[in-house]
Amino acid sequence: MKIAMLAPIAWRTPPQHYGPWELVTSMITEELVKNGLDVTLFATMNSITGAKLRGVVSKGYEEDQSLDAKVWECMHISECFENADQFDIIHNQFDFLPLSYSRLVNTPVITTIHGFSSPRILPVYKKYNAHAHYVSISNADRSPELDYLATVYHGIDLEQFTFNDRPRGDYLLYYGRIHHDKGAVEAIEIARKAGKKLIMAGIIQDTGYFDQFIKPHLDNDKVEYIGSVGPEKRDMLLGDALALLHPINFNEPFGLSVVESMACGTPVIAFSKGSMPELITPGYDGFLAKDIPEAVELCKQIDNIDRSNCRKTVEERFSKQRMAADYIKLYQKILK
Repeated sequence: MKIAMLAPIAWRTPPQHYGPWELVTSMITEELVKNGLDVTLFATMNSITGAKLRGVVSKGYEEDQSLDAKVWECMHISECFENADQFDIIHNQFDFLPLSYSRLVNTPVITTIHGFSSPRILPVYKKYNAHAHYVSISNADRSPELDYLATVYHGIDLEQFTFNDRPRGDYLLYYGRIHHDKGAVEAIEIARKAGKKLIMAGIIQDTGYFDQFIKPHLDNDKVEYIGSVGPEKRDMLLGDALALLHPINFNEPFGLSVVESMACGTPVIAFSKGSMPELITPGYDGFLAKDIPEAVELCKQIDNIDRSNCRKTVEERFSKQRMAADYIKLYQKILK
């Protein structure tokens, strides 16, 4: 089976720090190769993969601000579809734009919908609904106006996350992009009211939000911001935390940081929105809160969570091996 894996090009695949779509694309690609599939990864040319690598741009447009994102996205997508007849399946990880090429080729296209950035992009998905094959990453992120082939939860590489039964830190962790959607301000308030130090890690996606609402609280004592972190630092931060705070202000499609935290044995306290009820089993591997006061009270119950349960959840439900196996079954279904 020959697969064209179409990655986004905002960042390298896999990303060095931030880049959740590129990260998931990389894990699927490498597992497909391990399963004996002939995979060509269409990504930035500095990407690292065991598959065949094809691309038109040297690095991601978020890594090189001189690049015009739309220009290189069009060049990148067309490179894949102009060679569509070389493949049995095109797996689109690149949002809605590649769908506009899908009727121009005979090769079936499966699209993983990583979330809807806005309701305004729905017309594209609706136009190709009867022709394309859509996969949701959680049941919560499905549009009632679309048909879906399946829901496939993201998986992670468990070998990159060390289980820690006895965290050495006495802190709560906020791990994600600094943005209102992710609840950075709410995390600060929860930690303050719970009487715990908060460490914050992640890219600053909204500079105005950071300067106005986050920066005034930073004192390197009760609230510390350490920027974006790589795999080794991430592993230590997650494993040594008492809990991950995830007080999101939007209906998050999945939430890789939640699964990564649990892989280290660290329970998650999240607002019960979007996919969170599908990822977290309250009282077993974390807690779901409706608001800040409830999250503060749940911080007092963190010690009641058996950290081995958190790891077990990921091993059973969110491994990259399970994710790849699910996609292989879908490829076979489409080809039949």
